[in-house]
Amino acid sequence: MINDRLELYKKIEQERQSKLIVYITGDKPGMETQISHDIHDLFLNHLDKFNLPSKITLYLYTRGGDTMAAWGLINLLKQFCDDYEVIVPSKARSSGTLISLGASNIIMTKQATLGPIDPSLNSHLNPQNPSFPQNPQARVPVSVESIKGYFDYAMQELNIHNEAELAQVFLGLSSQIHPIVIGNVFRSRQQTLRLATSLLKKHFGNDEEKMNKVISFLCSDSGSHDYPIFRREAREFGLNIETPSMDFYKTIKEIYDSIYSELEINKAWDPNVILGDNNQATYNVRRSIIESIDGGTDVFVSEGLLVKNQTPIQMAPNLPPIMQTSIQDNRKFEGWKHEDVVIQ
Repeated sequence: MINDRLELYKKIEQERQSKLIVYITGDKPGMETQISHDIHDLFLNHLDKFNLPSKITLYLYTRGGDTMAAWGLINLLKQFCDDYEVIVPSKARSSGTLISLGASNIIMTKQATLGPIDPSLNSHLNPQNPSFPQNPQARVPVSVESIKGYFDYAMQELNIHNEAELAQVFLGLSSQIHPIVIGNVFRSRQQTLRLATSLLKKHFGNDEEKMNKVISFLCSDSGSHDYPIFRREAREFGLNIETPSMDFYKTIKEIYDSIYSELEINKAWDPNVILGDNNQATYNVRRSIIESIDGGTDVFVSEGLLVKNQTPIQMAPNLPPIMQTSIQDNRKFEGWKHEDVVIQ
């Protein structure tokens, strides 16, 4: 809880001479969250309490999310301060990297990574994640580079170039991924290229050749959406990367460990474990956090009731039925809740 981290937050604000806001999108397997538009009003409530500081420090952990939501957050932060910086304790991937590019400097730990900013979208139209059949809401993110790689494989490895055959390749893809999702992914890619160009101009000035090389790598040439960019490579790109002192690193890591434990990021969402030998069990999963000393905690929560059902399946006329077990997830609440901080 935030009260356990309060002194650490005060320490960072004093160290950086700034106001600190923490944003974590949890990646607990089966209960992942992403950067989305619903965070803007929540951030606004925190920023309104900062009294227009000259600098804001954003502590960021995320695997990415909606590109335009990230762009909106960048501009919102800039409305409330002269300068913002980003602390990356572990991961600021995809749209998280985009947010970092908008900062004046990026503080990266030894294990911190940025990543390619090719869009990876997740919506209710995405394919269900087969790894988590117990959670119907779990979806597989779709990235533009994965789709592009599918067509590159068809053309380069299978030597398919005929328009009719390529149409069949597309139909095969659209049978697995909704055409609207495919369209949104490519539209998001064009947005990302424009936004990355705009943000990197302040890092590279008039050196368009170097800037375009970095943009090409981040948006396509890395070869994988999961390619990790550690601080040495990020610095070689020309980004303003800061290495924290050992004392500062310990503070960053302590905050990360606290939130990691609170969100139980290392424990997959498994209804069977929650139920155990019971037929019913309630659950409350904390999935994402926005918090500050002045604004308290906003936490994205999923709450519900799991019910184990037994259904008899008749396999053969002369054999007794086999009982098939299924788990019903009755989601009672899913959204943001506010928790005030207790100033000590």
